[in-house]
Amino acid sequence: MKERSLGLNGLLNGIRSVLNLLFPLITFPYVARVLSVDGLGKYNFANTYVGYFVLLAGLGISTYAVREGTKYRNNRLKISGFLSEIFSINLISTIIAYIMLIISLLIFKSLYPYAICILIFSTQIAFTTIGTEWIFIIYEDYSYITIRSILVKVLSIILLFIFVKNTNDYLIYAGITVLANAGSNIFNFFYVKKFCDIKLTLDINWKYHIKPILIIFATTIAVNIYLSSDTTILGLMKSDYDVGIYSTTVKIYNLVATLLGSVVAVTVPRLSMLLGQNKIKKYRNIFTEVINLLTVFVIPGTVGLIMLSQDIILLIAGKKYLPSVGSLKIIGLTIIFSNFSFIFTNCALIPAKRETAALRNTLITALINIILNLVLIPAFSYNGTAFSTVIAEFMTMLLNYWSARDLIIKSIISRSVMYNLISTLIGSLSIIVICIFCNVLITGIPIKIIVSVILSSIFYFAVLIILKNDLVIHYWQIFRRKLKK
Repeated sequence: MKERSLGLNGLLNGIRSVLNLLFPLITFPYVARVLSVDGLGKYNFANTYVGYFVLLAGLGISTYAVREGTKYRNNRLKISGFLSEIFSINLISTIIAYIMLIISLLIFKSLYPYAICILIFSTQIAFTTIGTEWIFIIYEDYSYITIRSILVKVLSIILLFIFVKNTNDYLIYAGITVLANAGSNIFNFFYVKKFCDIKLTLDINWKYHIKPILIIFATTIAVNIYLSSDTTILGLMKSDYDVGIYSTTVKIYNLVATLLGSVVAVTVPRLSMLLGQNKIKKYRNIFTEVINLLTVFVIPGTVGLIMLSQDIILLIAGKKYLPSVGSLKIIGLTIIFSNFSFIFTNCALIPAKRETAALRNTLITALINIILNLVLIPAFSYNGTAFSTVIAEFMTMLLNYWSARDLIIKSIISRSVMYNLISTLIGSLSIIVICIFCNVLITGIPIKIIVSVILSSIFYFAVLIILKNDLVIHYWQIFRRKLKK
């Protein structure tokens, strides 16, 4: 199989992430005006409730399938057999999830008012399983995923404006949301035949598959509990106001972190394949490139978020959420730690079959996070929550690095990485200067943000080129060659 460009895949995945982030930003203002508060409340509750069963149906299958599948992707017979087993396991977990969902609807009478909406959202469970999105990640086919996402998202927005007209149209909105998020996955089931031949099978090597799948699933649950514990503890110890302020911080943080992280997420299957095939030298070379790429984007992105935090809050949430500026500046640092932690986990620990270490590290930092929240929230409220998240993510990064150090230390402790880090830090100083000048000279918030981002990007990359940053010069030369053609 011809290797796809990691740079192109990173760009495509970035576009897809931006699209996924923009969809709710475009649709929510319209929906909030059209639907009743009760209708929107039922929609959100049903969506959240079904989310737990989507998680159950998925188990740890996606991560596990990518890790193992990349070893066989150049052998159609072997990959077809492996993926048939994984798909069959996924189908069984999906059936179990549906049974538990139906039982919960029958037992808990408080769910009756939400039943129809829950059933509409529950179709996501089947669509996600049928979609087998992980197969396209194994084959690094991000072009298909991105094009499909663009078409379906555009169609969903059109349908939203056509059919959601009245206050009680929340069920229609739920159906459109399913279409936007998972409905298109039905096309995957036919397109996937390009790569392999999937069929249902009872001949499953349970002994080989089930332990790593369940460990990865346990890690996923631990991460979800860890991420939600901040808001839960804050809500128990403080007021709804504090939770509202912190929730705004988290939404903006997630938006930026997802966008920056999408650039390197595409490297997971490639690195999993190389480690699985024991091509250590090539693995380390690409891992070094990934670390450098992450450094070049994540550090300036974090600096930019901190510098523009007040303007971003005013633009997205308004003046009443200005108290969240401080917590956004604090939690912004988490972007650096969480993205490097992601790489250490998904590009080293999981491919090396050290998912037990990943689970242990997650549980340790979850406990640290809870303790820090209990200590800091009484005195510092949402700022204390933000600070505890920074410390916990920093600890996660260190623990994951330590668990994978024998695989990645030569990639990280290298002259290339050190010089890349130094030039990135120097370049990031230009972002601080540009943002300060724009803040003084420009009054309009949207224009200020746009000009700050554009000028900061230009000056930042110019500084890196002047400092002869190898990674930036490499991609700059590729860009110039493309222009000449």
